[in-house]
Amino acid sequence: MRILKTAFVMTAFFLAAGITAAQADSPPLQPARQNLRENFITLRLLRLTQALDLTEDQTAKFFPVLTRMEKDKLRIQRDMSADVQALRRLVRDAASKETDITVRVKAVQDARLKVKTIDDEIEAFLEKNLTPIQKGKYILFEIDFFRGLGDTLNQIRQQRRGMSVPPPEPIKK
Repeated sequence: MRILKTAFVMTAFFLAAGITAAQADSPPLQPARQNLRENFITLRLLRLTQALDLTEDQTAKFFPVLTRMEKDKLRIQRDMSADVQALRRLVRDAASKETDITVRVKAVQDARLKVKTIDDEIEAFLEKNLTPIQKGKYILFEIDFFRGLGDTLNQIRQQRRGMSVPPPEPIKK
């Protein structure tokens, strides 16, 4: 359990570093950031497997399907990142043509819709294959996981600014 917590904190740290770098005008995803995101997906799926108390059969069924869907989302998000960077440049450049901006806006909107569609497919897959108790655990896992990630990222940001951060309140179970 301690190893998972350490891995989660390290992943969150590297994710925060990746987010900070992504906010700058850098090339879309570099290989190290790509690996970080893939590792984050794997960690999240492992934690999900534990939180839902999946049977061996469920784990064998879920892990490959969810991993494939998450990697599809990652590929779309990588492409969208390139479109967002291009859109940033176009919007800053007064000489840009509105048609070029419109093309990039459409590309970003399409990518966002594709990601939403995959998220909906994941939800439908889980709805079909989880017990009612597991469905409840899934909802709580999603809330707690992303809240914990957000808290960790905020702590890292504040520590980078040189501020001390009080520890987060424990999540009530």
